[in-house]
Amino acid sequence: MPEHVTLGEAARMIGVSADTLRRWDRAGKLRTTRDERNRRLVSVAEVRRLGGAPQRHRAGDELSARNRFPGVVRSVEVEGVLGLVEIEAGPHRVTAAITRDAIEELGLEPGVEATALVKATSVMVIRDGAEG
Repeated sequence: MPEHVTLGEAARMIGVSADTLRRWDRAGKLRTTRDERNRRLVSVAEVRRLGGAPQRHRAGDELSARNRFPGVVRSVEVEGVLGLVEIEAGPHRVTAAITRDAIEELGLEPGVEATALVKATSVMVIRDGAEG
């Protein structure tokens, strides 16, 4: 495993765009270094700090959602046919309203790794390896 990855690789691992990481770098929210060609590099430790996992996270290329937030389920509240699932994804907390059936089918409970997919005003929740 390399010690540093490119900005694009870090963005894929964290589940955000490279533009977002450039903004975070300028704002001091991300620590980067530069290589001999002046490209931004991000340490693997920094990727992990921001919620990415180089070995674990493999975003499904077949999905069209642009913004992915891999993280850990922190709470699940079910009432009737709907539930609220809160995912802690690096510096973000994402809450999704999904059906009870989806919560049960995905096996969502506190401590489980899951990814929130954000597209427009909708949030979808998947578990790595459970895409179908």
